[in-house]
This record gives sequence, C-alpha cells and structure tokens, in this order.
Amino acid sequence: MHAPVAALRRTLLAALLALPLAALAQQLTVSAAASLTDAFKEIGQMFEAGKPGTTVRFNFAASGVLVQQIAQGAPVDVFASADQATMNRGIEQKLIDADTRRDFAANSVVLIVPAQGGLDLKAVGDLARPEVRRIAIGKLDTVPVGRYTKQVLDSARAVSALEPKFVQADSVRQVLDYVARGEVEAGFVYRTDAALMADKVKVALTATGHTPVTYPVAVIGESRHKALAKDFIAYLQTPAAQAVLERFGFTKP
Repeated sequence: MHAPVAALRRTLLAALLALPLAALAQQLTVSAAASLTDAFKEIGQMFEAGKPGTTVRFNFAASGVLVQQIAQGAPVDVFASADQATMNRGIEQKLIDADTRRDFAANSVVLIVPAQGGLDLKAVGDLARPEVRRIAIGKLDTVPVGRYTKQVLDSARAVSALEPKFVQADSVRQVLDYVARGEVEAGFVYRTDAALMADKVKVALTATGHTPVTYPVAVIGESRHKALAKDFIAYLQTPAAQAVLERFGFTKP
C-alpha cells in the first residue's frame, strides 16, 4: 500500500538531485556605493521576492574602496558605482564585464551645514570665511563625492584657499555624519544623503561646475552567478525599482 508513496518520494528526490545547485539557492553579492545604501536595501528585498531561493547580499562603501576589494579577489557579482571614473578603472583593470554596463540613476552634489546653528552660506566663496574652520569632503582617491567636490572647488578657483580646512572622510555617509554631529561647519554630499537627515542638516546650496553625477552598474567578470547578476541589473531599470530610487531622491540618468 505504501509502494506508490515510496515511488513518488524517489521520483521527487531524483528530480531535486537533477536540479543544479544554483536553481535551489543562490546568493548574489552586490558591492554598491555608500549613497545607494537605503534604496538598494529596499530594492534587494523586492528582487528577492520575485526570485524565490535567491538572497541578495550587499557590501556598501566608497566606490574606490569597492574596486580595490574586487581587485584583491573579493567574491562579488555586481558593482554599482557613484561615478563613471571608478567604473572605467574597473574595466581598465579587466575586473568588469564592460558589455553589461548600464547607467541606472543620477544625483546632485550639495553643500550642507548643521540644521541647528549652521552658518548662512550662499556661495562656495563663503567657505573662505574665518568662522568656517572645517569642511568635510570625501577622500579624493577613493570617494567619488570627493572628486566631484574638487571639481566644484576647482571651478570656483577655491582649492588652495580652502585646502587647510579639509577634513577627509572615508565615504559620503561619513561626511554626512560629521556635519550632522556639528563636528564641521560644512560638507559636500549628495542631495539624496542630505534628505536622509533633514532634521540634522540643511542644504546651503546646490553645487555646480562638476561632471554629471551618474551611477553605472555592471557584472563582475569573475562572477559565478552572471545570469542572476544580469537579472539584477535589468531589474534596476524596471518601473518598480526606479520608483524606489526616485523616492530616495535619485533621478533618471
């Protein structure tokens, strides 16, 4: 009487064993710019919901740091950068599958001050005032917002005058924290980051004189889950994912 049940169990077991392991459970590792943290966490949950058995693991840091990690062999499937230059560097180092590269979001650079008691700064030149003692910027070598900031200051011919005031940060989120805690008088971040702490920082001005802030994403050349990585990149272009990015202040590239 139990023979049919046993036969069914054997059939199911054989079917499961015939499936590739990747079809049963897959983990996608995404290294993404720090400014994408909140939006990507939400998008990751949505992507997982549409692909049962898939887990998205995120690693957030400055884009330059992430490329260094990938070059050192970190097991990553997708890289999302806050600037084109860092993605270009990854392609030059043959770390990135260039054919999969896509732009999926845009941002803008703003100067912020503490919300309570912050100085009234209306132009980049105001940063030279003596009451501005410290200016937080991203590290120029590894943090894209730092490079955008330098372009802004170069355009205003203000780098040499302001350089002694620079407090260099490891990521845009660290710049945000410095200003929010009142440890510096001003700092340059993305508009999306400033919006996250609207109760602690306020935007003094929108920066100009820098290249457009666009976010490229691509599959890592050594990824073991290339099909899934391509699916994630395609998902970033969908209306659902774009709606999340827009809600966090990003715009279309």
